[in-house]
Amino acid sequence: MDLPDPRIVLAAAASILQAPIGAMLEPLSQALSGFLPHRALAMLTGDCARHPMKTYGDPALTEKITSAELARVGGAVDVGEPWFGELRLAGGQLPALAVAARPPGASGALLVVVTAGGTVPAAPVRDLVRRLWDLVAVELSHRAANLPPAGLSGSRVAAGERARAIAELTGAHAATLKALLGALRSRSLDDGAARRAAIDLAVSALIELRAAGDLDRSLSEEPAGTAFDRLADKLAPLTRYSEVSLELAGPRERDRALPGDLAGAAQALVRGAIVTMLEYEGLTRIRATWELSDAELLVTVRDDGPGVLTADALPVRRLAELAAAVGGRLTLDSVPGWGTTVTAVLPLAPAVHGSQGDALAALKPRELEVLERLARGLRNRQIAEELLISEHTVKFHVANILDKLGVGTRTEAAALAHSSGLSTVA
Repeated sequence: MDLPDPRIVLAAAASILQAPIGAMLEPLSQALSGFLPHRALAMLTGDCARHPMKTYGDPALTEKITSAELARVGGAVDVGEPWFGELRLAGGQLPALAVAARPPGASGALLVVVTAGGTVPAAPVRDLVRRLWDLVAVELSHRAANLPPAGLSGSRVAAGERARAIAELTGAHAATLKALLGALRSRSLDDGAARRAAIDLAVSALIELRAAGDLDRSLSEEPAGTAFDRLADKLAPLTRYSEVSLELAGPRERDRALPGDLAGAAQALVRGAIVTMLEYEGLTRIRATWELSDAELLVTVRDDGPGVLTADALPVRRLAELAAAVGGRLTLDSVPGWGTTVTAVLPLAPAVHGSQGDALAALKPRELEVLERLARGLRNRQIAEELLISEHTVKFHVANILDKLGVGTRTEAAALAHSSGLSTVA
């Protein structure tokens, strides 16, 4: 196939570079279609903390392609040397062209083009795709290095989400191991009973892990009482075979809704604090409470132990990072001989900056319709059904919305919509 007119290629390059990060693949696909028939495009970049993977094209492929698949491809493709062949993508083997670029000072970017109709790109075509992708990679690196304040906030949110996930998983595993050791070391259980108890604890932990994998907490809310009851169930194994008494006092406003990510963070904070306190000898009682005010959730965990825990201890720093990930703050008060108190204050709604509210004006009418439904808690499939569009198109609009609003999660976008009154007027 003949290469296109250079003027057409330059115009396409300008269109690609002017597009929002979340929408770059659409003009790139249009540019490639003139000389490289394809079914889908996928990219993975280390220069975009909020949306490292993006796809465009046939939903039958784009909805199944994973970042893990792209990462494996990236590890096998050399920078500046396009590769064509069968790649494992979307759960199957597909013919694809893979191109990697890494401008100076950048983390690098990978483009995968799933070809169509048995097309085998010739050397000039591969080189043209490489050069176009080099331009995109430079632009991605430039935008990452010159983020506006809203974009920087989004990157901090992404980092916070990683900190939250790491802290929650660390706390869950530590709690499971602590409970298993408690059962195996218990003097009140014989060997058979200890083994059965350990098996029960391990099975419960696996069930919790699978349930957590299926829970989309960024889109959910739940009553505060329900969230605290789930916490109580998680904590029960920790002191079941211990001489330490665990006292739990849930929120008085049990029916009040909590954002799912906040409830998860509060649960992880309590569990992490208790696991840390149980490491010390001499305590007989731990008390954990949740209290709700108009704007905050106050989480308190207090023990009667030796009171030697310090703020620079690694477990405490992890708890502080977890609180910060949801916009909260954590304090520690340890008094030798009197015990330790861990307190976390978590805001019930994320902070919304005035400059972000102005960004709603930049959204197109269809994007506003998607945002309004997102703010009502609808999932992509439900939004697609209401607007009579494909689920892939919804994902495309959501990516544009997050990029234009300078936020990192759907929850932040929904909060901005609520604060602007969009969800109440649409």
